[in-house]
Parts: sequence; structure tokens; C-alpha cells
Amino acid sequence: MDLTNPLVYGVPCFIALILLELTYSKSHDDHEDLYVWKDLMASGAMGIGSAILGPLVKVTVLIVVFNYTYELFNPMVDGVRMNIMGYESFGYAWYVFLACQLADDFTYYWFHRANHEIRLLWAAHIVHHSSDHFNLGTAIRNGWFTLLYKPFFYMWLPAVGFPVEVVIFALAIESFWQFQLHSKYVPKMGWIEKIFNTHTMHQVHHSQNVEYLDKNHGGFLNIFDKIFGTWKELDDDTEVKFGVIHAPKSYNPMVILTHEFKDIWNDMKKSPKLSHKLMYIFGPPGWSHDGSTLTVKQQQRLFKKQRAANPEMVYSRPN
Repeated sequence: MDLTNPLVYGVPCFIALILLELTYSKSHDDHEDLYVWKDLMASGAMGIGSAILGPLVKVTVLIVVFNYTYELFNPMVDGVRMNIMGYESFGYAWYVFLACQLADDFTYYWFHRANHEIRLLWAAHIVHHSSDHFNLGTAIRNGWFTLLYKPFFYMWLPAVGFPVEVVIFALAIESFWQFQLHSKYVPKMGWIEKIFNTHTMHQVHHSQNVEYLDKNHGGFLNIFDKIFGTWKELDDDTEVKFGVIHAPKSYNPMVILTHEFKDIWNDMKKSPKLSHKLMYIFGPPGWSHDGSTLTVKQQQRLFKKQRAANPEMVYSRPN
């Protein structure tokens, strides 16, 4: 199986769909401002960088590290590949692909959630959320630094016996699904929303409205969000405000890539205590030693109190 084929075939589709949505939006008054040229160019630069760096990471990490992990935990014994836990390693049956896809989605949920709850990882992931626009162009605005650590979240899959090719195929399916979620043109989808992560759910994820923060981390399923308490449905009466509170306010790709790392460094200098410095790096985004900024959970607790006092209140993250 060619490990690169899924995404090689996907890139032309991504470009074609972005151009199609762009063309459609410019001819319809209700979404004529869906794309802003400078914003799209910035997203495109992020996507091109990922396309260049991606194959390098695939060779050095995905193939080398995944293969090493697979060989280490699934040695050959009398001509049969056996997992060190005592069972025969998985093959290429259709149900193995399905099981790996489910395991991939479980892993993606925790990888994605960690990107929102650990500030150092958020500094890499904020790139994807930095646009004030929600469109297919935003889907390719991905941080380059996430390529360096994402594979390590998935190493357990070859370790338990899934063939490397099957794992990489599951990662490709995950990428395709995540890309197409970034469209405002797909309405709520009825019963499908009971199982799958859909476009309106992903709008919630990209919102900076307080009640929507850190919700809907799932890949193509929403079951793990529901199990672990991070699922939120889009309220038709709430105006969604896309983007992040600490936006880079720049279309320069280097600024977009690095601005949160710079903010972490500046925050670390606010306190001489080592424990405070470590929290600014590894604590949740918004944590502060003096309460000058709030974490998402703190903001949401405050929001609940304020809404209880004023049920008609509509609140979004301030700029």
C-alpha cells in the first residue's frame, strides 16, 4: 500500500473545493464576506508549509518511529507476528480498518483536547483558530509545529498491533473529514448529528463565544465528546463569533505561527516563581498567577453566574 496516496489525492480536492466555495460565496449576498483575500493568502501559506513539511515528518516520524514501534511490540515468532501481550498482531481485514478508525478517532479526541488545554500545545494549535472567518480555506491553516508531536499521540496504535499502513490510512481519513467540516453552507443534518461530528458542531468548536469554548474536539464521531463532557450543540439563536481572544492581528505567516509562543515567554517573566513559569507553559491557556486572565473553565463558571442573574444575556469573548 502506498502510504502517501490518500493525502496526495486529497490535496487537489482540497484546492478545488476551496475555489468552489470561494466562487459561490462571492455570488451570494448572505456570504459574500465569507472569504477575505489577505486571510485566505495567510491560510494558504500555512497550508503550503504543512504540505512541504508533512512528507518530511512522515518519513522521519510516521514511517521510522511507527515501524520501529510496530516491530518492537510485534516481533516475529515462528513466522507469525505476535504482540508482546500474547495475541497475534492484526492483519488487513476490513474489520481491522474499522477498529483502527475508531481507535484513531479516540486518539484524535484526546490529541485535539490536549491542544486546547495545555498552553504549549495551544501555542502550536492556535494557528488553526486564528482566523476570524470559518471556511474551507481556514481548514488548511494548520500550525507547522503540531507535525512534530502529533504522531507520538498515535504510537500506541502500532504498539497494540495495528499495521503501520492501516494507521496512516486512518489518519488520512481523519484529515479528509476534518477538512470538509469547515463550511457554513451545510445545515444541521438531523439524525446524522447523533453519531457524527458535523459542520455546525465544528462551528461551535471554532467559536469564541464563552459557552462554546473548548467544545466538540472529536474527529468524525461525537461520541467521545458526549462521554467526556465536551459536546455542545449549535444554538440557532446565538450569533457565533469566530476566532480567538488573543488573535495575532496580522496576516504575516511567521507572526501567526509564533505569536502565542512569544506571549508565553512574556507571561513567564511576570513572576519569579518556577511553579508559575511552568504553569504558564504547561497549564491551561488563560491561567495567570494573579488572576489577571482567566482559563476557559473560569470564564464559563463566571458566564453561568452572570446568565443565571440575567437569562437574556448574550456573551462572547471580548477582543
